[in-house]
Amino acid sequence: MMTPTRTIDEFVELVREWDTWEWEPNENIRAKRLNDLFFMVSIDEFETKMVDRLQKNEPFAFDEFEEKILDMEEEKIERYIRRKKREMVQTFIGEHCAGIVHAESYHSELASELGKENPHLDYIVMLNMGGKKTSFRTIHDNVDVSEIAGRYGGGGHAKAAGCTLTDEVYSLFVAGAFSLEPIKPDAMRNRYNLKESRSGTYYENRKDDTFLLFPSPSGDEWRIERNGTLLEQSFRSFAQAERFIKRQYGAWLAKDENFVQFLMEQMMRSRQENQVPLEW
Repeated sequence: MMTPTRTIDEFVELVREWDTWEWEPNENIRAKRLNDLFFMVSIDEFETKMVDRLQKNEPFAFDEFEEKILDMEEEKIERYIRRKKREMVQTFIGEHCAGIVHAESYHSELASELGKENPHLDYIVMLNMGGKKTSFRTIHDNVDVSEIAGRYGGGGHAKAAGCTLTDEVYSLFVAGAFSLEPIKPDAMRNRYNLKESRSGTYYENRKDDTFLLFPSPSGDEWRIERNGTLLEQSFRSFAQAERFIKRQYGAWLAKDENFVQFLMEQMMRSRQENQVPLEW
């Protein structure tokens, strides 16, 4: 019913990139902002604005007022995600390691951030208690959350699915996870305790366990010391070793000051074992 124009082509491409999530690798923030606007105004207002705009043969753009409210919405989303990051717990549900968080808004943005920051998790579960809805998201190609949702009477597609919050779902994802402490994020501003360091990377968990990830002398595998004891497992990459301790022990990258304290204790212990006098 419309004559093809550049404006319509741009609008369609923005919708397509959001729906396929290609906007993120393409860094096309306009696609995300179009979707934000869709949910910020009434459907009637959105339709009126867009139809009027698409009938003009001009580059597709937001007006000044829309840009202002979208900037405000972006800040609101960022604050919401930061808060939810501190509330997520992790646990094994069957064969999968899942992150669970109570969230009623911004599911796509929240799941994307939580998944990217916690790649050791197989999928993210978002619980909407008021709406009695459960959403599943994953960033992994080898995990099909539509299959997981299907076990509880729901559905969707491989990367995003959902189901009703039934008694079974409540028992698994709400009651079963209620007593768990939120997972702690990796230290962000370290200068010394860095991932993939050839001299070792130091982790901690809530049980006061300590973990040192370090490369073997040959450099072709990574090993783990837990509380000073070498684990039997070896890993082909640092990422695999880190994934193991995060999934099995709920560990996180320790802050620099804790890493320095760990090194000092190691040095003191080594001196005592070798009966070397301290020199100050």
